[in-house]
Amino acid sequence: MSQGELFTINKYDFDSNLVNEFNTVHYVKDLWPVVYILSDGNINEAYVGETTDAYARMSSHLKNNKKNKLSAVHLISSEKFNKSATLDIESNLIKYISGDGQYKLINGNIGLANHNYYQKKEYWDIFKSIWDSLRTVGIAKHPIDYIDNSDLFKYSPYKTLTSEQKSSLLVIMKNLLNNTYKNIIIEGGAGTGKTILAIFLFKLLNTTNDDFNFDEFGDDEFEFMEIVFELKKKYPNPKMALVVPMSSFRSTLKKVFKNIKGLSANMVIGPAEIVNDTFDIVIVDESHRLRRRVNLGAYFRAFDVVCEKLNLNKHTCNELDWIMKQSESAIYFYDENQSIKPSDVKKEDFDKLKVNSLTKTEYLKSQFRSRGGNDYVNYIDNLLKCNLTNSNIIFNSKEYELILFDSIEDIVNEIKSRDIENGLSRLVAGYSWPWMTNKKDSKQDFDIEIEKTRLKWNSTNIDWVNSVNSREEVGCIHTTQGYDLNYTGIIFGNEITYDKATNEIKILKENYYDVNGKQSIVDPEELKDFILNIYKTIMLRGIRGTYIYVCDKDLRDYFSQFIPKFKTKKGTLVLEKNDIIPYVNSIPIYDLKVAAGNFSELQTVTDCEWIALPKNYKPSNDLFACKVIGESMNKIIPNGSICMFRKYTGGSRDGKIVLVEHTSIQDPDFGSGYSVKEYRSKKEVTQDLWSHQSITLKPISYDSSFEDIIIESDELSSLKVIGVFECVC
Repeated sequence: MSQGELFTINKYDFDSNLVNEFNTVHYVKDLWPVVYILSDGNINEAYVGETTDAYARMSSHLKNNKKNKLSAVHLISSEKFNKSATLDIESNLIKYISGDGQYKLINGNIGLANHNYYQKKEYWDIFKSIWDSLRTVGIAKHPIDYIDNSDLFKYSPYKTLTSEQKSSLLVIMKNLLNNTYKNIIIEGGAGTGKTILAIFLFKLLNTTNDDFNFDEFGDDEFEFMEIVFELKKKYPNPKMALVVPMSSFRSTLKKVFKNIKGLSANMVIGPAEIVNDTFDIVIVDESHRLRRRVNLGAYFRAFDVVCEKLNLNKHTCNELDWIMKQSESAIYFYDENQSIKPSDVKKEDFDKLKVNSLTKTEYLKSQFRSRGGNDYVNYIDNLLKCNLTNSNIIFNSKEYELILFDSIEDIVNEIKSRDIENGLSRLVAGYSWPWMTNKKDSKQDFDIEIEKTRLKWNSTNIDWVNSVNSREEVGCIHTTQGYDLNYTGIIFGNEITYDKATNEIKILKENYYDVNGKQSIVDPEELKDFILNIYKTIMLRGIRGTYIYVCDKDLRDYFSQFIPKFKTKKGTLVLEKNDIIPYVNSIPIYDLKVAAGNFSELQTVTDCEWIALPKNYKPSNDLFACKVIGESMNKIIPNGSICMFRKYTGGSRDGKIVLVEHTSIQDPDFGSGYSVKEYRSKKEVTQDLWSHQSITLKPISYDSSFEDIIIESDELSSLKVIGVFECVC
């Protein structure tokens, strides 16, 4: 079935003539379920909805003072649509348009569909085609896989809350209403969705009720509606602040708030900025990182100034006291196990706050980041506390990769491979090496040297995870706390070891180089708690997996009892004839030099060898492999690598690495006819139609001498995309 048969997208002017134009639309006249997008390219705002009565809905929108400022309607219709499907497509459009960042949505953030229904997977495939079409007409900009990894998407308030999060949200709102409690503490470990809940609450309290759909709250719908309306009466224009102690994560959330209608970047502040105003509601994310007057370095002066302005004793107060003084109500998202420095507010101070009669404490227990779930979280906790025994089974999960590496080179290469496949895969290390490259007079271009492999600490402290050079660098706890990664490669440094005689992890203080992280600590157990918290925190960053390399032999031996080891790949991937089950355990490998003319019939070529299907990939007749020679893609594909591709069958190629065929291509790596490059297209749009103006095939190489290959419009008809790069085998 072609895309055209699956759905249609028609554009109309959003004005008083719209109702007359709808008289010619079969799906509108006959009251079919449809999805629509109202938008305006000048103010960059949009609204997404679905309805079975487009006449009534558009008439209502045209009377709305916010929506009638929009100028266009894109109507999405299909004979395959039913009410469940349009609710689901509406939900996905809201989430992905919000994550795309091109338009600010004026939708409310309550009521997104997240239910199962017949053929839901089929409608997800339809949605992906709809999204590609919206990119064509300029409503959407980025591909879905790009958005999935973006902070705008991850921290979007347009997400369906879990039952546990809904319960916590109700508790928070009730307490904000009745004035019984001044402080609300939400306890939850890494990955329990605390930041999402904070942003959801901000969006809820800073938008009108007009577009909220409370159906999502089921049995709690009427109670929830009543509480929201009462809260809006109490706080019609609430003065709110989101306090984020870590500068890197704060910078990221500022960008998120900037792109959400009703919110602004200046709502996200550092603790010291709380002195500038008083607030109705203050939410503190990562409140375990609020500070006291210990080991503050250059921040001592700023700390003292705030204390003076607030008439607080600088020697006895902390940033927690600042928040309480400047807020009518404060909500603290807290995890004592993520306190990583002696300058952090003490657990005892939070314990005192918890027992205060003006404080309510709520708990989040479910793990939403890691696909390993609570089982993985508990396993890591027991591993670091040495509570596992030889009778415990080695960690094994179909949903999550936990792997121990014996070679630093292997873990570096594997993390780079995961980054190519999934994005957001980074190396992170304990503070076991001094930071030499940030010194002005340093002539050294590396900080970490292991087994002759030289690595560099993060070159920026601000949003390092998303920075240009992050794949080639090593992050620390300060640049990764609060972030989600797909895969985390963790280097356990020489500051942490294992005592076989006592079955306990020990710390070697002389090998720990975070000066502010160990000054003033007298008790070795206190330093150990901080360092174990650091490693546990970064071990819970990965959504799909955690890879580990351990410098200390004794600790590596201990870990090897409970963590599966990385299996070095064999020198040859080609399978023996008797071992081959085509497209089940193996895929064909083609020689580009002899494949000319055969790629159009990939599945009929029999004169080839077969290699093992890479792990974590489902068998498919669309998969094949080729050997990639040369240095033009060496940042991603090393010279001589065997790479797996997926046969191209349609959809957007922009920004993806592709294997292409063209009669006029003269690629220095491949000779004539073929090339593997990153695909970039320049489009020309006229009257809702588009065409390629040119295609650029970009090298991704450490060697800057490689040039772009540009295919102009008159040659595009001969260009054929054979396959989309999946991974290095």
